[in-house]
Amino acid sequence: MHKVIWLTIGAFLQGLAMAVFLFPHAVPSGGVAGIAILNDFFFQIPLVMTLWIINFGLLLLAVKKLGKQTALWTIYCVAITSITVDWLASLIQNPVNNILFDVIYGALIFGIGVGILFRYGASSGGMDILALIFAKWTGKKPGIILFWINSIVLLFTALTVGASIILFAVICQWISTKIIDYVRTAQFQKKAKQYM
Repeated sequence: MHKVIWLTIGAFLQGLAMAVFLFPHAVPSGGVAGIAILNDFFFQIPLVMTLWIINFGLLLLAVKKLGKQTALWTIYCVAITSITVDWLASLIQNPVNNILFDVIYGALIFGIGVGILFRYGASSGGMDILALIFAKWTGKKPGIILFWINSIVLLFTALTVGASIILFAVICQWISTKIIDYVRTAQFQKKAKQYM
């Protein structure tokens, strides 16, 4: 029950950051959104179709590489985040602040949310799954891996659709990945200090 509560909070915070602070400015929240934009631009493939295909493929990969439990928790978190985004997007018609402030607030809240999910063995879907897999293989922090994956995709997106919004997306990724890795490891650092 403890895990369900924390995963619900983490997924809700992620959805809150996206719906209230990032999406009103059309700032992509990650690499999957960037790939969807590129597919739409080059091949006229609808955004939703790309999002579904990539997320479905990554969930299958999660089952194989991270285990069924992680994949099931990820599906749960994706559902909570989606419900949150749908609900809040209907209430928030305009940006709350100027784009810089909203990107900073959104990145902080997004980072806390995803950090909680990573800490409790789940992800928010999309490129988070790849980050967890690479982190498992390499022993590196998943937050920094996620930053590089998303930044590469967003760079290609920027070259195609324009750099202004993507610059804010990279700033968002940089701030949020610092928060993700802090939240994910804070519990273990505290425990480590107790045993020293």
